[in-house]
Amino acid sequence: MLMQENILPGKNLMNGNVFLDTNIFIYSFDHSSPQKQQIARALIENAISGNIRGMISYQIVQEFINVALKKFKIPFTHQEIKNYLSTILLPLCEIHSSFELYESALEIQHQFQYSFYDSLIIASALETDCVILYSEDLQNHQSIFNLKIENPFMTSLHG
Repeated sequence: MLMQENILPGKNLMNGNVFLDTNIFIYSFDHSSPQKQQIARALIENAISGNIRGMISYQIVQEFINVALKKFKIPFTHQEIKNYLSTILLPLCEIHSSFELYESALEIQHQFQYSFYDSLIIASALETDCVILYSEDLQNHQSIFNLKIENPFMTSLHG
């Protein structure tokens, strides 16, 4: 079930790149939060299908794999994580580590007082020209340069 306006957060998703934080992928497997799971799955499905220009960084890949293998109630098997990596994560992965990315993250950390790892996610979103960064962990509705941070779960669940 793709591109349902009542499920997908935000507006004008076709007007720019969107960056998906690790928590979007984690919630897509969280059966204890069915509304969040539905929203997360819709974002991922739309990114994979090309209905939105969704992207992630190497950091999101690493964080998700770690959580899926160690922290899920029923951890992924070796084959399950390899399949998810090749069919979902790698097709969306648009940015890899670089000196410039680290420099940018350090500047964001200094200017906006986010942790270094959160700043690295923000820097990755900016480097890929994203207009929206979907994350539950950052300040909802904050703008950093041309990037707007949105919590897709608050937006959709609370209007």
